[in-house]
Amino acid sequence: MTTSRTAGASTADNSDTITAAAVPGSTQPGRISVEPLVGALWATGFGISMMLMLASFKRLVRVTREATPVTDRRWLELNHELSAGLKVGKSVALLKTNLPGMVGTWGWRRPCVLLPDRCESWSDARIRIVLGHELAHIRRADWSIQVAAEMIRAAFWYSPFFWIACARLRRDSEQACDDAVLEAGVPAAEYASHLLEIARTCRPSASYAAVVPIARPSTLEWRITAMLNTTLARRRPSRRAMSLAFAVIVGVTLSTATFRATAQSEPLPLTGAIYDMTGAVLPEVTLTLEDANGGKRSVTTDSSGRYDFGVIDPGRYVLTSSLAGFLSIAQEMNLSNPRNWERAITLQVGTPRETITIREARPSGGAASPAAAPAGPVRIGGNIRPPRKLEDVRPDYPQAMRDAGFEGVVPMEARIGVDGQVTTVHAMSAHAHPELVKAALEAVRLWRFSPTLLNGAAVEVLMTVTVHFKLPE
Repeated sequence: MTTSRTAGASTADNSDTITAAAVPGSTQPGRISVEPLVGALWATGFGISMMLMLASFKRLVRVTREATPVTDRRWLELNHELSAGLKVGKSVALLKTNLPGMVGTWGWRRPCVLLPDRCESWSDARIRIVLGHELAHIRRADWSIQVAAEMIRAAFWYSPFFWIACARLRRDSEQACDDAVLEAGVPAAEYASHLLEIARTCRPSASYAAVVPIARPSTLEWRITAMLNTTLARRRPSRRAMSLAFAVIVGVTLSTATFRATAQSEPLPLTGAIYDMTGAVLPEVTLTLEDANGGKRSVTTDSSGRYDFGVIDPGRYVLTSSLAGFLSIAQEMNLSNPRNWERAITLQVGTPRETITIREARPSGGAASPAAAPAGPVRIGGNIRPPRKLEDVRPDYPQAMRDAGFEGVVPMEARIGVDGQVTTVHAMSAHAHPELVKAALEAVRLWRFSPTLLNGAAVEVLMTVTVHFKLPE
């Protein structure tokens, strides 16, 4: 019987932490990628936010379809008068709903004002205040702006700054419309009195968030305080000031985006560290980096296991490493953003291999060839002490196979536990004869090894075994 052992090789998966093929029972000190979990969490939050918005739109459309047009002449005349005075430029529909708490506006191309069923009993002063406020919203296109802001908040739902920004946007739009009503000559005290009464009798439901209500409870106290403050400047900013502010915002945004894009594409030093499965560093390991044009550069890790290729341009590369006793790696990398230039590499113990040849004389005669003495394991460098066979059981050639002159090869994979026992073994080919497989498995299960030590700690390893059953002439 002849026996030989060598260390296997494998190719690592593509990730920020490069890890050779896993060995059962080992722990890896490399980082665990959380990007899929973060992506799933973001998608869940975004999906919930969008579904709530769509549900609100659906309810709002249903209420609008069931509403009836307002026929009171006071409402229609004031609507025409105030629309002309505020230069709305659109035909605004006044609709009476069966919801007692609904006072608000929505719509872009065909805006409408939704009112409660008792709106025709309101006084002329209240009608003027409500219409003036809602038409100011339509002139400012507040509904479209707030819907766009809500969609942006849904995409960035995890950031409290977007929630604060949306709340501030709603508050400022209400104050601007209040100022428009006050500029039209409505006394502040009278406006505040009507607004409080509307808020008391018309409470908007949270399920209709897609509408812009006149009296939102969260901003009511602040708005009344502001409208009664006679020292506030209520003039709208000029077109020039608004254009300048918009240009500054766009300029800052584009500059920031350009800076980030430039920073992400700048060459950076490709650095990292190499560990074994126990977390210990591996010095004196040679790594080779090959670019898309076939250019190569090599470095060796220092005493702390660190490597440094220097400044590397963005692009695709292949990082390879080979160390005796460990699985080899051949890692494809795409250097595109700063975090890609720092790579941790975890090497794992190689896979021992055994090749056994069972020779028996053919039934016609002749002495069986003596089996050669098993050779010792190949030396594996680094901090590994490879397994050493303590008990060897030679597979028996099944008599039925000998009589039939049947030869064959049985490839197997065995797992050596931390105590050196063969814990599992199975055939790796479906082409071997069952009788030969059975004989090989029975023998390998009885083998016993010394524990495989990595930095003094026992680890499990996989071993490939190939048994040749031959009948020489």
